[in-house]
Amino acid sequence: MKRAIIVVIDSMGVGAMPDFKEYNDVFNCNTLKNVAEFCGGLNLPNMQKLGLGNLQEFKGIKKNANPVGKYAMIAEKSKGKDTTTGHWEIAGLVLDEPFQTYPHGFDNEMIHKFIEMTSCGGVLGNYPASGTQVIEDLNEKHQKTKHPIVYTSADSVFQIACDIDLIPLETLYKWCEIARKMLDNGYNISRVIARPYRVIDGKPTRTTDRRDYSVVPTKPTLLNEIQNSGGEVVGIGKIEDIFSKSGITHAVHTSSNKEGLELTLKAVKGELNLDEIKVAEVDNANKSLIFTNLVDTDMLFGHRNDPAGYGRALEEIDVSLGEMIKNLKDDDLLIITADHGCDPTVEGTDHTREYVPLLVYHKNIVPEDLNLVIGFDYIAQIVKDWIF
Repeated sequence: MKRAIIVVIDSMGVGAMPDFKEYNDVFNCNTLKNVAEFCGGLNLPNMQKLGLGNLQEFKGIKKNANPVGKYAMIAEKSKGKDTTTGHWEIAGLVLDEPFQTYPHGFDNEMIHKFIEMTSCGGVLGNYPASGTQVIEDLNEKHQKTKHPIVYTSADSVFQIACDIDLIPLETLYKWCEIARKMLDNGYNISRVIARPYRVIDGKPTRTTDRRDYSVVPTKPTLLNEIQNSGGEVVGIGKIEDIFSKSGITHAVHTSSNKEGLELTLKAVKGELNLDEIKVAEVDNANKSLIFTNLVDTDMLFGHRNDPAGYGRALEEIDVSLGEMIKNLKDDDLLIITADHGCDPTVEGTDHTREYVPLLVYHKNIVPEDLNLVIGFDYIAQIVKDWIF
C-alpha cells in the first residue's frame, strides 16, 4: 500500500517573504536561522542529510554535497500567516481571500451575541494579546467574576481562556463550540481556540487540554480525495481540528511533540492501533496519508520568545525523524515542512510571514535542489503523484 507521511514542524520558517511588511513583520525574521544563531548552532544531522543546510546558511547545519533527498524553500500563495491557512494550502486548498483579523478586538455585536448564546455573564479582555500574559493580567478578575477571558492575536483567532478549576473544561469546550457556530455566520474567522489553564503556586499556567475549532474547509482537499478514493487519513496532533474532521478517517490528539513523534513512528511501523482512533469508516484501505503537526515549536517556544527551547525541540524532532527514515518501507514517502514562521528572536509574539522548508525523501529517490517553489499546494501534488 502506498503511503505518504507529512510532518509539519509548526512555525519553522526560513526567511521573510517579500510581502512581510503587509503583516507588520521585519525583514530579518527567519525562525530557523535566528534560532540556530542564538543557540550557537543546531545539531540536525538527519535533516542535514536531506539537504536542509543547502537552503541557506544556518549555524551548525552544514551544506551537503551529496544530499539524500529533494529540498526547497516554499512561498505561500494564500494571504495569511496562520496555522489553518498554511495547512489547508499544504493539502491543496489555496484561499481566495484571507481570513478576517481583529487588530482592535472584536466588535460589540459579536461579543454581545457570544455572551447571550453562552450565558457566560460577560467577558474579560477582548483585545490582541499574548496568551500567557493575558491570563496573568486578567486572572484575578476572572476569579472574581467567573467571566471567560476572550482575546485575539495577529491571526484570525477567537481565543477563550478559563481556569478549569473554576470553570469546568467541558464548559469551556461548550462555549468554544457555541462560538464556532456563531462565527460561521459571516465572520470569516479561522479558528476558535480553547485555552484552559490552572493556577499553580500562584501563577496561571496553561494546561495541555487546548482544542482548536476550525472553520470547515471551503473546498475539498487532498484529505477528502484520499478518503473518497478508499484511502485512510491519519491525523496526529491538531490535524483533526485544523480540518474540522473533514477528510479524516483516524485522529489522535497529542499533549506534546514527544507524544506526536512517538505516535507517528508507531504509525510508520504499523504499530498504531487504528481501531482505537477511528473517526470514519474505511474498509481495506488502498492508500494512506499520515499527517502530523508538531506544535511545541510554535506554541511553547515561538510565541513565548524562547529560542533556546525552540532549538532543543528541533534537535529532539531530528532524532525522531532519523528513526522514521530507518523504518520507511519501499512504498513510503516522507515530507518534512512547516506552515508559517514564528521567530522567537524578533519583537512581538505573533507568527511571522516566512518561506518554509520542504524536504522530501523515499527509498531510491533521485536527490534534487528544487530551488524556490511557489505554493504550499506543491506538497499536495507530490503526494497525489506518489499514492494515486
